Amino acid sequence: MKYLDEYRDGALAQKLAAEIHRVTTKPWTIMEVCGGQTHAIVKFGIDELLPQQIELIHGPGCPVCVTPLEVIDKALEIAARPEVIFTSFGDMLRVPGSTTDLLSVKAKGGDVRIVYSPLDAVKIARENPNKEVVFFGVGFETTAPATAMAVYQASQLGLKNFSMLISHVLVPPAIEALMSSPTCRVQGFLAAGHVCAVMGYEEYLPLAKKYRVPIVVTGFEPLDILHGILMVVRQLEAGRAEVENQYVRAVNQAGNRTAQDLVKKIFKIVPRKWRGVGEIPQSGLGLGDAYAGFDADKKFGLTDRLVDEPAECVAGQILQGLKKPHECGAFGGKCTPEHPLGATMVSSEGACAAYYRYRRHETIAKLKP
Repeated sequence: MKYLDEYRDGALAQKLAAEIHRVTTKPWTIMEVCGGQTHAIVKFGIDELLPQQIELIHGPGCPVCVTPLEVIDKALEIAARPEVIFTSFGDMLRVPGSTTDLLSVKAKGGDVRIVYSPLDAVKIARENPNKEVVFFGVGFETTAPATAMAVYQASQLGLKNFSMLISHVLVPPAIEALMSSPTCRVQGFLAAGHVCAVMGYEEYLPLAKKYRVPIVVTGFEPLDILHGILMVVRQLEAGRAEVENQYVRAVNQAGNRTAQDLVKKIFKIVPRKWRGVGEIPQSGLGLGDAYAGFDADKKFGLTDRLVDEPAECVAGQILQGLKKPHECGAFGGKCTPEHPLGATMVSSEGACAAYYRYRRHETIAKLKP
């Protein structure tokens, strides 16, 4: 189905929904991995267009949401130091640590600055040689190349006052962790198109084969998502488990080799803890040995620490597709965007934030006795 120039066509959306109804004969559970897709699904009511047999559940594809609480606390500790200029994407400033958030550190006098690219942080370091400039590097494969380029440029410039607090994570190991869990409910995946624009989708091929699960690389517009769901359902109904590419206008199988080579040059693959999920082997990126001098953990002597999640927050279960926001007793009461218990409520890609923004009244009504 081709609609590269008409991906918000209402009539075509109705045709896609009708086709999904026509081909669906059994109950199926499909996970959209990306938080951006979750927001589109909830905003446009895509799930309400589907047959009752199809359930969409939300995955761990929100980089802000899965950044470990311990790493947030490290960021807070660094940002509060008087000699530091702490730089970050704006969506990290209100993510709660164990006691406060970066916005509160800024309000108390910390030099915390929002940047739109890691390269902005390199520029700040050049302009402030008497300050330690730290960039908070989070995200999936999508943002890793820009972080790698910033480290490379800082190295080329010989900057000694620049470092990175790194919490980059990788999607395929997370999918494998979900599928290998005894509580897994997922029968098909919508894979995040922007991740695959960088990395391609070759890494998904062995996962689809090993776990007999369809994986469809999908875009972010309503028609992209409906088309991706249709492709997954067709596979499930036919008993197939393959990797297909719905997002052909932006993704090819190999991805962006130049970006991949840069990431491999700067980073190494490491274990990474995911907030609310736990440690997933080989699921993160850390600075390689040649660039260890830019590691803020080492530069500031930050030790490993363990911080307990708020007991009332079920974000970990939401990120694994085991619960939905309306199944959390704190939703909309003790947990709101103004006073979040977890990152899924405050992040622009968080599932709880999507439900609060677009379905707050009906969701809270379900929680009332």
